[in-house]
Amino acid sequence: MNRTNPIFAPQQMLREVKDYLTITLGMLMYAIGWTVFLLPSDIPSGAVPGIASIVYWAVGFPVQYTYLIINASLLLLALKILGLKFCLKTIWAVISMTVILAILQHFIKGGIIHDQPFMACVLGASFCGGGIGVTFSANGSSGGTDIIAAIVNKYRDISLGRVILLCDLIIISSSYLVLHDWERVVYGYVVLFISSFVLDQVVNSARQSVQFFIISTKYEEIGRRINKDLHRGVTFIDGVGCYTNNNVKMMFVLAKRRESTTIFRLIKDIDPKAFVSQSAVIGVFGEGFDKIKVK
Repeated sequence: MNRTNPIFAPQQMLREVKDYLTITLGMLMYAIGWTVFLLPSDIPSGAVPGIASIVYWAVGFPVQYTYLIINASLLLLALKILGLKFCLKTIWAVISMTVILAILQHFIKGGIIHDQPFMACVLGASFCGGGIGVTFSANGSSGGTDIIAAIVNKYRDISLGRVILLCDLIIISSSYLVLHDWERVVYGYVVLFISSFVLDQVVNSARQSVQFFIISTKYEEIGRRINKDLHRGVTFIDGVGCYTNNNVKMMFVLAKRRESTTIFRLIKDIDPKAFVSQSAVIGVFGEGFDKIKVK
């Protein structure tokens, strides 16, 4: 019988709590970009918020209710096709977004930037893209076209990005039927481009990893400190110096880029004369890094 190790249960719980708090933060950022900058300036966006915006401009129906109704329908479909595990964090994201939208709509009316649609476009897209990126970094999803893309990808050999891009282009273009202003539609395309760019920057910066090769006579102490302080694995490699012909121990370490400064400080404190090589890596997959995904 498989049982959960009690030592790792609290750590797993803390990670899950951190993920849900991060998703809430991402939804807050998205809601600010959408309701504070884009919606008051009549600038369309993609995905379900874009549909909710079109409905709001057409009949005045509150965006949070349209957002909730569409996502609830898509989630019911996803539960049947994709399973509960995919939907749990998405359900949390949708609920968080709906509550935050209702609060922002109540306290912030008319936006904070007037007669400056381009600035509203840039700021709104940056907040939206950053919010989605923060949500993705916590293994979450904002729902909407993400769900449609996942369902289509399950049955057809079409990439997720292509499906999402196609849906967003259709939604933004459809806003012309309500706004009757191609300038606003073009601003919508700019929002799509900027938000996609910011999304990539946030996701990639969170996943960037580095590798270290460290040569030091105090390799055991450095290795123990890296294990203890950063919880990163260290591999000892036997080597021979070409000039001295002496046996040396070389340490191989993989870590997140944000941990580089801590590693350098640790090495300097223990052995200032250590030889250190740091380089960026395209991807690291396995325990403590990204999961291996094979199509």
